[in-house]
Amino acid sequence: MKHLKKLFVVTLVLFLSQSLFAQQQITISDIWASRKFMPKMVYGMNPMQNGNHYAVIEDSLINVYDYQSGEKLHALVNLNTLIPVNEKKPISVRSYVLSDDETKMLIPTETESFYRHSSRSAYYLYDLQNRSLSALSESGKQQLADFSPDGTKIAFVRDNNIFIYDIASATEKQITTDGKTNEIINGTADWVYEEEFSFTKAFFWSPDSKRIAYYRFDESRVKEFQLEYFGDLYPEWYRYKYPKAGESNSVVSIHVYDLNNNNKATMDIGNNTDIYIPRIKWTVNPEVLSIERLNRLQNHFEILLADANSGKTKLLYDEKNPYYVDINDNLTFLPDGEHLLLTSEKDGYNHIYLYDINGKEVKQLTSGPWDVTEVYGYSTDKKIVYFQSAETSPLDRQIWSVSLKGKKTQLTSAPGTNDASFSSDFSYFINTNTTANEPHTFTVNQKDGKVLRTLEDNSKLRETLGQFGLSKKEFFTISDSAIILPNGKNVNLNAWKILPPNFDPSKKYPVLVYVYGGPGSQTVVNAWGYYDYFWFEMLAQHGIIVVSVDNRGTGARGELFKKMTYKELGKYETEDIITTARYLAKLPYVDKNKIGIFGWSYGGFMASSAITKGADYFNTAIAVAPVTSWRYYDNIYTERFMQLPNENAQGYDDNSPINHVSKLKGNFLLVHGSADDNVHYQNSMDLISALVAADKQFELMIYPNKNHGIYGGNTRKHLYDKMTNFLFEHLLDQK
Repeated sequence: MKHLKKLFVVTLVLFLSQSLFAQQQITISDIWASRKFMPKMVYGMNPMQNGNHYAVIEDSLINVYDYQSGEKLHALVNLNTLIPVNEKKPISVRSYVLSDDETKMLIPTETESFYRHSSRSAYYLYDLQNRSLSALSESGKQQLADFSPDGTKIAFVRDNNIFIYDIASATEKQITTDGKTNEIINGTADWVYEEEFSFTKAFFWSPDSKRIAYYRFDESRVKEFQLEYFGDLYPEWYRYKYPKAGESNSVVSIHVYDLNNNNKATMDIGNNTDIYIPRIKWTVNPEVLSIERLNRLQNHFEILLADANSGKTKLLYDEKNPYYVDINDNLTFLPDGEHLLLTSEKDGYNHIYLYDINGKEVKQLTSGPWDVTEVYGYSTDKKIVYFQSAETSPLDRQIWSVSLKGKKTQLTSAPGTNDASFSSDFSYFINTNTTANEPHTFTVNQKDGKVLRTLEDNSKLRETLGQFGLSKKEFFTISDSAIILPNGKNVNLNAWKILPPNFDPSKKYPVLVYVYGGPGSQTVVNAWGYYDYFWFEMLAQHGIIVVSVDNRGTGARGELFKKMTYKELGKYETEDIITTARYLAKLPYVDKNKIGIFGWSYGGFMASSAITKGADYFNTAIAVAPVTSWRYYDNIYTERFMQLPNENAQGYDDNSPINHVSKLKGNFLLVHGSADDNVHYQNSMDLISALVAADKQFELMIYPNKNHGIYGGNTRKHLYDKMTNFLFEHLLDQK
């Protein structure tokens, strides 16, 4: 009896301790202030040229390690010694670029951002041999500084012009002179190219360091958009060029500057200026430049080969698509000068192809009902291509290799998402693995995938997570006869859910659906999240089920699944979100009257559509920085999926939430940053006008001077507090 009493006491203590353990609550401050859930990362890693070593920033040193043994070989530089002349403190080093011969280093400091991705910095040049540090230029901050392959010169952009700095003579030379704000740009991208073709650096050294190929953007005919910044007695206006759907673009030309004779040759890209040049790249021949050309509708893609001296071009590759062609960085010219690699969706899935230099297809290297999601590069010695794919599942990513003969080998097998950073000769790679419920693990792997050692496994974070009794993110599928592809095939939608801790299936729970849903995107992946993930876990701790679904139009499931939303953005996506709500409403543990939705950007567009077109199924919605009419968004993105407004007016207008405000029934919170240069504040303003005209009540939160990300200072915490309170009020009836 005494033994049983003691056992009861021990059991009670364990029960109480476990209950207290499970009751530890995530707070908004944990996520956005203390950031206690931030995983440890491996930063500043650079593979060295010999293929056996890599360099990494650690505290005040850049250390060099051996891939195979993990031995720390030496310190490349002590960052505390990088003190400019007449200064007392060392410069701040967050990133660096080594010259190809690894004798010099470029270090950006005092970096200031503009637009969403561009920045300018005060660059320093550090000589690793004589340990000297010098400013790259005294004439103003620079953009995109880059060593020539032979390490003797550095090219950079300042004030929309290109400069070349000669290291030996310590002199700079300006090679373009017509750069002017909001008119002419040399060597970097205009706003819409940067945003939608994902590059800012628009100049490229030839392999022999004798030439620079560069873009010139004439944006003088592009209409301006104005942003108003508050804080002073009179607000400040900022004007920049932003081409909306159907409007004029920059006229782009491609030029090659010859350093030996100072000549500038203009490449022949055709007489039609209403086109895009999404990429240029030198071939292995330093006198031949490849130029990718895309028509305005983005369904006809070509690769041209240009003579760098005369500018004459010839057609290498031609592809037409009934929908559109996605642009990527997968074009690789092989060292033999006779072949190239590229990826295409022409068989219905994204795969790798080998072509000869005359444009003849030699072999399709990968095939099957799955997508190649990234190409890492080509090993010259082994004649092997390394890539990432969704072959095992659209939710997972594994690393593979394939020979030029088509022999394919899987290099990773850990469940979840694997991403590789290869050594310079592809002998080793550093793999980053995460799952939906496990943070980052970094390992060093041999080229065959064998794990040599673990660099970081985030063990401390895992211990911290164990203290909060988090629910597991569970994957499931949603099926419905209405979910059908253009070929008549029915498909299921991939989804995940986070249930409240101590979930009781006999109870009724409210649900929040998280959506993004844009073309080629995915929210349903077996990968670690951070900010929103922990917010979702926090909501679950308070009794809200959180669900996310990848609607038709999202990625990693082939071309038809992704491109079926062509010309009708929002139509099928909204149908699928409504189908999701209907599915959830039938579950015995879901309160069908308390289903909410939250989305940001494209997801804000979806949330706005759900609370209007899907108002019979959703009672609450939060739309952050939403597109409300595709007429207001930039032309490269919009026209890729919608064609021009005058060609597809019905597609633009039928799916605009502005035209469906009369259907709104539930609780709607609209959030926008007033200085959003991407999805303009105009989108919300016109939605507000329509809501008011329809006599529909809603809540509004505007963040002054904040861009599309709505961050800085206390802003993110404030936003998530606001959204949390809104959800608690309308999904949990807590005021």
